[in-house]
Amino acid sequence: MGKIDKNKQIKRESLLETAFRLFTSKGIQKTSISDIVEDAGVAKGTFYLYFKDKYDIRNKLIAHKSSEVFRRADSALKAAGITELEDRVVFLVDNIINQLVENQTLLGFISKNLSWGVFKNVLIAGGDDEVDFYDIYQSMFRDEGRFDNPEVMVFMIIELVGSTCYSAILYDEPVGINELKPYILRTVRGIMAMHRIAGPAETDTGIRD
Repeated sequence: MGKIDKNKQIKRESLLETAFRLFTSKGIQKTSISDIVEDAGVAKGTFYLYFKDKYDIRNKLIAHKSSEVFRRADSALKAAGITELEDRVVFLVDNIINQLVENQTLLGFISKNLSWGVFKNVLIAGGDDEVDFYDIYQSMFRDEGRFDNPEVMVFMIIELVGSTCYSAILYDEPVGINELKPYILRTVRGIMAMHRIAGPAETDTGIRD
């Protein structure tokens, strides 16, 4: 990476981190582009080099922060050396839950603003570091050929984890996250079993004999 490209990346990351801090402290509606650029110490024109408007930076920030979470989980997964697909997915989910427990500000931001459409569209469009999760998804599911509509399956897993963790982590509802987590992980396995395409050595339900 050349010096110019590196400087561009630094400015972009500064804008993203500043927007995250302001969005989570003041709220998105009460944060203006002027607030972001003033706090980041850049000109307003610089903002528009990277983002269309406040909601564009919000969407890219969702992907940026989510991508960081998935990247850390994927690194831990590679270090663990787990090979079975279901076990790998459960490991990722468990690791991500643990990260959200440690960073409840991030949990609140992602849970309130993340939608599958926003997340997927930003990732597919590409852009610097927002490709990690989609790469993981492609490598783990698209090449497997073992699941009926893997995109729907992953969507259901993300929605399950996001919605259930939010209340359990922040409010201990219906129970605390440590008590709820085994049920979440068991349900993730169930969702994958429901979407599995039955092979020659499997029953009609897709569960191995």
